[in-house]
Amino acid sequence: MKLLITRPLPDEVMAAARARFDVTARASTLPLTPRELRDSLQDYDLVLPTLGDRYQPDVFADVGQPRARMLANFGVGYNHIDVAAAGAAGIAVSNTPGAVTDATADIALTLILMTARRAGEGERMLREGSWQGWHPIQMLGMHVSGKRLGVIGMGRIGKAIAKRCQAGFGMEVVFFNRSVIADPGVPARQVPLGEAMAADIVVVAVPGGKETHHLINAATLAQMRPHAIFVNISRGDVVDEVALIDTLQRGAIAGAGLDVYEFEPKVPASLVAMENVTLLPHLGTAALEVRANMGMMAVDNLIAFAEGRVPPNKV
Repeated sequence: MKLLITRPLPDEVMAAARARFDVTARASTLPLTPRELRDSLQDYDLVLPTLGDRYQPDVFADVGQPRARMLANFGVGYNHIDVAAAGAAGIAVSNTPGAVTDATADIALTLILMTARRAGEGERMLREGSWQGWHPIQMLGMHVSGKRLGVIGMGRIGKAIAKRCQAGFGMEVVFFNRSVIADPGVPARQVPLGEAMAADIVVVAVPGGKETHHLINAATLAQMRPHAIFVNISRGDVVDEVALIDTLQRGAIAGAGLDVYEFEPKVPASLVAMENVTLLPHLGTAALEVRANMGMMAVDNLIAFAEGRVPPNKV
């Protein structure tokens, strides 16, 4: 079967794919163009896409009767793929859950600590040569130990974040989730969204998609407190970026830590200009062993499909 891999992947993943399929691998690190999206469904039996490869309803409609039978997404988030439209076209979709949990939770903690303790601001000051030495009231930030953490979305990643914050920093954990979570894994209370947003530190860990688009907006951000910090490691379009910028510029919250952006890779200049905002270039799973595990999971999904079995991570 002919397989298109849309971006360069770790060597062991490429080797595993080539051992089983007739592989075409794009050298570009950029998302598929509109023409490439349509060609991929016409020219290949299988596609291994990733974030930014926007398989939306118009793509499937333009192709009509695609040759492709499966999109094995590289990543747990798949809001760039319209699963309903894919299914209507007879194309299965899978993802790579589990492999990303700990790495993404670690990035959430990185953003919490960097933002609370003003680490990015301090490094910039030092690198530009303007640090004049230690003094008792220099760059005072938030002490995170013992604070209240509000987790928005208590899935695998939300639970991993809560575990790190509760066990490592003695934080009180409250969380919002659309369904009831019987066992959050740590001492925690499930609360309404507004109460979770009123925590000292708020971390968003919901999946992307139509159901969560702009879940965090002007109204929900207004429920945060002036000393609080906001962290997003989910998907950029979960947050109304205009509303977040306005909230920060008015000083309604103390700061934000972001690894994802609404119109990624575009980052608003107003966010870049703010010293109290920590900005990372979507590093959530950026560790070699994690990316390799994700790739091997995607290949396993493809092999299962090719052998007539249900892919282990079909969505």
